[in-house]
Amino acid sequence: MRAPGGALTDLLAGARADGVFSAAAWAVGDADGHRVRGTLGTRAWPDLPEVTGAGDGIDAAPLDGTELFDLASVTKPLVALAAAVLVERGALADDDTVARLLPAHRGTPAADATLAQLLLHTSGLPGRVPLWREHGTREALLRAVAELPLAHRPGTQVDYSSQGFILIGLMLEAATGAPLDELVTDLVAGPAGARGLTFAPGPGVPVVATERCAWRGRVVQGQVHDENAVVLGRPAGHAGLFGTLDDVAAVGRALVRTLDDRVLMSPAALAAMIRTDSPSPARSRGWQNNDPAEPVAGGRVGPRTFGHTGFTGTSLFVDPDTRRWYVLLTNRVHVSREGTGVVAVRARFHDLAHDTAGG
Repeated sequence: MRAPGGALTDLLAGARADGVFSAAAWAVGDADGHRVRGTLGTRAWPDLPEVTGAGDGIDAAPLDGTELFDLASVTKPLVALAAAVLVERGALADDDTVARLLPAHRGTPAADATLAQLLLHTSGLPGRVPLWREHGTREALLRAVAELPLAHRPGTQVDYSSQGFILIGLMLEAATGAPLDELVTDLVAGPAGARGLTFAPGPGVPVVATERCAWRGRVVQGQVHDENAVVLGRPAGHAGLFGTLDDVAAVGRALVRTLDDRVLMSPAALAAMIRTDSPSPARSRGWQNNDPAEPVAGGRVGPRTFGHTGFTGTSLFVDPDTRRWYVLLTNRVHVSREGTGVVAVRARFHDLAHDTAGG
């Protein structure tokens, strides 16, 4: 009899053979834990010229489940969870504006954008702006974020904006007086049992490699892939978290449990957070919601499914109807960001995982 999850292993092994990524780690589960879990591949492609031996150069060892993945934009919903906890506690409000919490931003284009609009990507701030190319210090990049002209009237359309989440991170820090990494640890990672989540991998901690970056002149391993985050030099709201498979799975399990019990926040607060509240494509506060026009999690998950993807090839999704969570971590940007094969692999993964885990 075939082992549970064998089809997932076959799918991901085939994708690795096609060069989509060198590393994959996955898990599917419910409130009680994982039903399927696996890893395959190596932390980097072993034939890279930078791989010069154990302890020297790039670490291309086989995956063993202890390594950190650069979660990229999966950082966003974890920061959004911290925001939702603070809103429930009364330390923040959905209608708090950028200018109210960040007085230096008074008179800037996004001064009147609310926390809710930033979380929904409806603030009007444009997305995918490589500010790091022309603004090489933290101060210059933050000034450039503040001066970005709006691309559309707030609340009228979705424009996925990492710059908006940079502001969210600053707003959370201003509202609490605590650094963002402490907020994520205390409000999200700790209650979820995901203590390995970190913005700063320590020396000797195994990390999966990402891109061969021309700007840095090397294969990136152990440093955040996102260039804006590199320039900012401190934990930011849009990218920069690293985590193991078990860390991200723990967040998925905590979210499923929070649907019915107070774990990360009250069930009512989570229900408000994950409610679709934007024009198409469907967005909730910090999450990508299931949208027939953009079925990023395949076609078999339920209509209320929410989650997020990361540019490096990572994803976390939760289906409230089946009380299932799905984690897929890869390094699809290794050694180049040009490949798009992970899109089809991710959709197929969720379809197979839905069936493997019994819905």
